[in-house]
Amino acid sequence: MTPTDVISNIRQSIFTKETLTDALNLRGSFQEELFSIAQQKRLEAFPDNHVQVRSVIEISNVCRQKCRYCAIGGKDQKLNYTLDSNAIGLLISYLYEKGRRNVLLQSGENVNETFVSEVATAIKETKAKYPDLRIILCMGDLSYNQYELLYNAGATDYILKFETSNEILFKYCKPNDTLTNRLDCIDNLHKIGYRVGSGNIVGLPKQTIEDMVDDLLLIHRLPLSMNSATIFIPAENSDFAKESAGNPIHTLNMMALMRIMNPHRLMPTTSSLEKMITDGQFLGLKAGANTVTIHDGTPEDLQQYFPIYSAKRVRPQMDHFRDILERAGIKTDNLNS
Repeated sequence: MTPTDVISNIRQSIFTKETLTDALNLRGSFQEELFSIAQQKRLEAFPDNHVQVRSVIEISNVCRQKCRYCAIGGKDQKLNYTLDSNAIGLLISYLYEKGRRNVLLQSGENVNETFVSEVATAIKETKAKYPDLRIILCMGDLSYNQYELLYNAGATDYILKFETSNEILFKYCKPNDTLTNRLDCIDNLHKIGYRVGSGNIVGLPKQTIEDMVDDLLLIHRLPLSMNSATIFIPAENSDFAKESAGNPIHTLNMMALMRIMNPHRLMPTTSSLEKMITDGQFLGLKAGANTVTIHDGTPEDLQQYFPIYSAKRVRPQMDHFRDILERAGIKTDNLNS
């Protein structure tokens, strides 16, 4: 299929596997045209042309999963930490006073009842003080009752990425989990009432372009309010440390296709993009993203212990986002402090 035919099909919402496969490989002026379609879809779905600004607090690096692509919980991890309800509450208050109204609480997968209860207490207390606060969680696979506890405390959004739709590849990358269980958790979150976010990692070892297409189709089928694509980065302290990194072109085209296929969903431009290529997060906005995450919630002395894809993570701050949002022509009311 020629690039011109691919663009024509995308404009007509013809999302066959052949079209999506060729669309993921678009480059140059054809990639720019794909981005232009994504931007138009974003503007139609979000006519105010505003981006959602989130602040993240990494509340614990304790994790039972030991995913092969992730540096958290690795053999060289020097410190395990868990914030209690008081510490979480103080950090949320600090962010609220800075003007933040969307706070993401992120942790390793820690099913300890005391930990989950502490998080629920922090959410309940801060929501009572700040009713307009939006609490987003990213805490992995928990039980239905734990999800319900956190929802009843006041959390409204939950991010749980399935990473890959290929069951065999999923098990290779996440030996302590299954794709079926992950999708069941997404279903449980939706049933409880959460706005759910999910997505994939682009460029995992052994991943094929066909796998990426299947990821796009699964993302399209799932009952999501948010979707995302993260580029694979070989984390220093992980089993995949010596593997090749993901392809930024595939990642950006994946994002553009997510926007075109699911125009009304929130989609972040991630810090991993910024680490991989110059102006990565700006290009993510050009590809249709409308969410940014500011890393101003985790105490500085703990940041090194939440490495995910690298001990030298990119942690974007306000000046960076002011710049890329202005250049992308997108508005926000939450970058004033």
